Amino acid sequence: MLTTERLKKLFDNFKKLRVLIIGDVMTDAYIWGSVKRLSPEAPVPIVDVVKRENRPGGAANVALNIKSLGAEPILCGVVGNDAKGDAFLDLLKAETLSPHGILQSSHRKTTVKFRVIGNNTHLLRVDEETTNLLTPQESKELLKIIDKILATEAIDVIVFEDYDKGVLSKKLLEQVITRSKAAGIPIVADPKKHNFFNYKEIQYFKPNFKELVQGLKIDISPKHHQALENAVQAFQAKQCINCVIVSLSEHGIYVSEKTKQGFKTKHIPAHVRNIADVSGAGDTLISVVALCAAAGVNAFDTAALSNVAGGIVCEDVGVVPISKEKLFKEALSLLLKKA
Repeated sequence: MLTTERLKKLFDNFKKLRVLIIGDVMTDAYIWGSVKRLSPEAPVPIVDVVKRENRPGGAANVALNIKSLGAEPILCGVVGNDAKGDAFLDLLKAETLSPHGILQSSHRKTTVKFRVIGNNTHLLRVDEETTNLLTPQESKELLKIIDKILATEAIDVIVFEDYDKGVLSKKLLEQVITRSKAAGIPIVADPKKHNFFNYKEIQYFKPNFKELVQGLKIDISPKHHQALENAVQAFQAKQCINCVIVSLSEHGIYVSEKTKQGFKTKHIPAHVRNIADVSGAGDTLISVVALCAAAGVNAFDTAALSNVAGGIVCEDVGVVPISKEKLFKEALSLLLKKA
């Protein structure tokens, strides 16, 4: 159980951890502006542009969260061999994130999620992307990069960050999981439906509720705890996964841990917040799960801390990394309330 002293030690130890993040990287592009009138051409708002902004997104946002929490992220993914791919690499450098784990492909376009924000309200998103699987040669080249990192860096935990953009294939997942088991490195996964059953024998599996029902092809409500528990535990036993954490938005988080004595479960309620934007909350949640897994924190404390972190970033508009100081302060406050 986390105490004030253990929480302080945990946050201090984050700086000793190295996290390998493998998955779909992208650029989060924004137009920020004000809306004062509707267009005479169509019933849509006119946004007077105040600012344009590009941020590292997808798996790269996980890297930003890991960095913000004080640990060292090492990012592996694929972008296009195009101007937007070059711009993405420049974004990484600007954030002091290493670009050496990024493969540039002539067969893909760089994924860009373009958002229009007017009066701090998300009005429109336009996606530019390639979602087909990497070619066998590209997968081979990416695995070579991953192998070099595993051979030269002391990696404490591996994160699979899956956005269904084609970087993570069944074969690549199997190859990396085999390597991680041999090296004794824990794996945490943030899945999407196409690879849902390709994550086996890993430590943490963190879908949100929508991803869970899509992946399992079931129709249940997050309010029906017994149906949720039955579905998760059947999947967990089949896949040999140590812990499943399901984020349930306003309904909190459900945790199921597989032990020698059976399953231990818990439902952690959500904290009341002023929600501005849920974009990127999953990236923050998996980042905290990864660092806690690397630090040996138990499943329920891991889920509770990640629940707080995911809620904090929802109070900001746009995809933003978690503040280590804000997370520590709020987690400490919750501990003191329980004392």
